[in-house]
Amino acid sequence: MEQKKNFTANRKRYTEARVREPQPGLNGEGSIFDGLWLVILIIFMLISCNADKNKEIIDRSGRSVVIKGAVNRVVSTAPSNTEIIADLGQAHKLVAIDKHSANISGIPADLPLLDFFYPDIEVIINLEPDIIIASGHNPTGSGEDPFRLLREMGIPVVYISMSKSIGDIYSDIAFIAELLQAGKEGEALTVAMKTQIEQIKLKADNIENRKTVYFEISAAPQMMTFGKDSFINDMIGTIGAINVFENENWLVTPGAEAVISRNPDVILTNVNYIENPVEEIKNRPGFNHINAVIKNHVYQIDTDSSVRPSPRIIFALRQMQEAVYGNP
Repeated sequence: MEQKKNFTANRKRYTEARVREPQPGLNGEGSIFDGLWLVILIIFMLISCNADKNKEIIDRSGRSVVIKGAVNRVVSTAPSNTEIIADLGQAHKLVAIDKHSANISGIPADLPLLDFFYPDIEVIINLEPDIIIASGHNPTGSGEDPFRLLREMGIPVVYISMSKSIGDIYSDIAFIAELLQAGKEGEALTVAMKTQIEQIKLKADNIENRKTVYFEISAAPQMMTFGKDSFINDMIGTIGAINVFENENWLVTPGAEAVISRNPDVILTNVNYIENPVEEIKNRPGFNHINAVIKNHVYQIDTDSSVRPSPRIIFALRQMQEAVYGNP
């Protein structure tokens, strides 16, 4: 709107000059240019204001979204996004979060809690959000976009796709920071994160014999891990280790035989929904032949910081590096 202010100031100076030195027009009541100037001013103001109110962006999933005005009321539907918002110092803009975000430090108390897959549309409408920051995981529960109706009603919804690398997390931070008018905070947060990761990489550079790792995110009988194109695979590489399933595509559901045959040096698990997941792994049939079990190199990693693609992965990275290599 700075152009609008300058335009108005010029108009004022022009009018004052006309008062001091009147000039006849078609009817002897001023110049024809007065009328043209006023018309141009009105058109300019309308265009300028409309440009400020409506901004078309491309979200992290590649969708085109129109943002209407400033973003001051935000609904976050995934804990990774909520963590980024909080770490940007923008948590005061949150008006609702998903239930998994309830334990995140730095967010306002008593925010409405939404179901991750089946959010209450009526609650969201009543909150009158400027935007909904959603996750690529949200539609997977029902197989349908849970925010389709809200988008059709004109409420902007942006999606943060499932991160394939630590680099994607940097891009997520930059995107959300720009969305919330917090560009400088976003740059500072990314720089701080990169600095800490470089410190972790420096330790990894001194490792001569890289260890192999199996990182389990779901316990038997539904064992799950991540392969390539996942930020967890990237994290394993960052600490100087090798993911035994690095050549598999994204989410992997290996059988016991597949894990045994790869014979990892270390097993990491972030499972927290069963009692003592480390002992459960050690006592699985056939796992007594795996080097990680033989040498008692099975460790539990913090769940939240290892599954949420946000700046808080640093905590998990440090845990992972210490578990795999001690203090290299």
